[in-house]
Amino acid sequence: MKKERYVDIKNLSISEKLYNFVNNELLPGTKISITSFWNSFSSSIHELAKKNREILEVREELQKKIDTYHKKNIGLEFKIKVYEKFLRKIGYIKKQGTNFKIKTKNVDDEIAKICGPQLVCPISNARFLLNAANARWISLYDSLYGTDLIQTEESASERYDPERGMEVIKYTKKFLNEFFPLKKDSWNNVKKIKIKKNELKLETYKHSTDLKSKKKFVGYRGDKENPLAIILKNNNLHVEIIINPKAFSAKSDAAGISDIILESALTTICDNEDSVAAVDAEDKVACYRNWLGLMKKDLTAEFIKNGKIYKRKLNPDRSFFSPSGKKLKLHGRSLLLNRNVGHLMTNPCILLKDGSEVPEGILDAFITSAACIHDFKIKNNSRKGSIYIVKPKMHGPDEAAFTNLIFNKVEEALNLKKYTIKCGIMDEERRTSVNLKETIRALKDRVFFINTGFLDRTGDEIHTSIEAGPMIKKGDMKLSKWISAYETNNVDIGIECGFTGVAQIGKGMWAMPDKMADMMKQKISHLEAGANCAWVPSPTAAGLHALHYHKVDVFKKQLEIKKRKSANQIDLLRIPIADRINWSLDEINAEISNSSQTILGYVVRWIDQGVGCSKVPDINNVGLMEDRATLRISSQHIANWLHHGICSKKQVLEIMKKMAKVVDRQNKNDNKYQNMSPNYDKSIAFKTACELIFQGRHQPSGYTEPLLHLNRLIKKN
Repeated sequence: MKKERYVDIKNLSISEKLYNFVNNELLPGTKISITSFWNSFSSSIHELAKKNREILEVREELQKKIDTYHKKNIGLEFKIKVYEKFLRKIGYIKKQGTNFKIKTKNVDDEIAKICGPQLVCPISNARFLLNAANARWISLYDSLYGTDLIQTEESASERYDPERGMEVIKYTKKFLNEFFPLKKDSWNNVKKIKIKKNELKLETYKHSTDLKSKKKFVGYRGDKENPLAIILKNNNLHVEIIINPKAFSAKSDAAGISDIILESALTTICDNEDSVAAVDAEDKVACYRNWLGLMKKDLTAEFIKNGKIYKRKLNPDRSFFSPSGKKLKLHGRSLLLNRNVGHLMTNPCILLKDGSEVPEGILDAFITSAACIHDFKIKNNSRKGSIYIVKPKMHGPDEAAFTNLIFNKVEEALNLKKYTIKCGIMDEERRTSVNLKETIRALKDRVFFINTGFLDRTGDEIHTSIEAGPMIKKGDMKLSKWISAYETNNVDIGIECGFTGVAQIGKGMWAMPDKMADMMKQKISHLEAGANCAWVPSPTAAGLHALHYHKVDVFKKQLEIKKRKSANQIDLLRIPIADRINWSLDEINAEISNSSQTILGYVVRWIDQGVGCSKVPDINNVGLMEDRATLRISSQHIANWLHHGICSKKQVLEIMKKMAKVVDRQNKNDNKYQNMSPNYDKSIAFKTACELIFQGRHQPSGYTEPLLHLNRLIKKN
């Protein structure tokens, strides 16, 4: 790797790669001059960087006080009221103010008025980004045929299976009968579809009939007598029924239905954070360039599949006619949100006047917002002229207020109207959970989203209370009182603060992309809990999860939840330490093995290949979508057990070496993969994975980024 070259300007040393990208690609067409941008950036960044350091110092001071409290009380009965009083005294828990409603304006309908799946995609991969953006519309036929939701003797393969095809059609007819029922008969018996007198008419073998709810028919393509497609609508989600009797997929359908296209991923988070490995200017520019391409609508990606070259680009809008014949359009792409980096990390792509690295989250805010100016002209993304930034890993209201200040500075520098930048709050740190209402208040004019994230939240739970005692097993965490209170409180506070019809209340990721049958059984619980969006790992998962939003009217559910008794917030402070330690050696080794294999499987790709998110096989060879949140909980859990003597360093190291061999075998077909065994001492990836555990107790908030970034830079150099 070549040594980084810097350009000195305005008290900044800027990587030549980043400097050229901003000047030659980002700013042209924005009416913001190069001089103006760097002047504003320099003055803002030096002011904000100082405040950034101060909030991180507050984190450290609070953690030290909590550590001291637990050390003094180790072995004594845990008194939650005394603990709560202590947290209030040190300023960890803030005094809750009067009730209020958020004031966010100019929010796109995909966030405010429509409930549906939310994709999360690493911003470093152009092909994945395009697939995610285009996942606004997904084939139900394809989604069903290629997954375990359809059970036949033969699983999905390259060779077409007629039995699976018939099961797909049966499933889709059931879907239509449930949500778009006919006045007479069933969709199973429809043989002709047409539009007559501006109404949908369906001919079955015995009847000429209408939809029970005529208003669910909203449009068509083609001509009325022989439409190419009809567009239906339920719970604000569109469904397009494609009619093509000549298509292979329509051979078994009397009406000539060849596919059903579902409105699916309404929103997509393009992630600069947990799912990417961006450690220097080269990496950051690649990420920024992809986001700029999305905002300009000119991002493309070429790839080879089965010897053929394919090219991806953004899908156009979907044109159709209303029942009366008026020309209409439906947006063709997912509404794109940008997850910036949190407050912790810095990046060497810019050095400040004191020689320190630029706070990465602040840099993200300036660059990703500037790229959105291109979108304002073409309205390819936001039709309301808004910028949507999801801000992760904020610890409480003071840090949320700092985020608000960052966005104020960005808007001033880019000549944007105040509150153009909207903020998504990720409720994934303990200090945010216990102060959620005040955290939202700090961003009440910007907030468009809150969500829960079990993995990061659990990682922070372990680290915050690491001195309190040994934690329960990872698998038992979801059954603990704090997690139930956390999930419930998030929804309660969101509804209380007026999110319904204005902003999203979200839930976390389904991590098993190959287990769609299980997802369909379990993930509907997110809607029943009052969440109007929930994360999915793939376009296929988005298409299938969209079916849940036809079944549940989330806004109606939120009105019901509003009447219930709120979660007991003191339960958020119940620490998940084990009541008694009676685990056998085999149980302890199994727990450590499971976490070690997960850590190694993720870290080896991060360090050696710069892959920040991928489907990593677990110890049972079940593919799990892994990112840094998974890494945080696993490394913190072993670090906690080490600290409290549940296991020894020698024991963990032996298991790590054993699991490294397992991970090596699991990756044997990857040509780019570099084995960790048997030369463990020479593997930077293995060394990093060990450091995450053995140094885990001392990492800031238990975050994995500092060690990952350090060792990835070593690997690149």
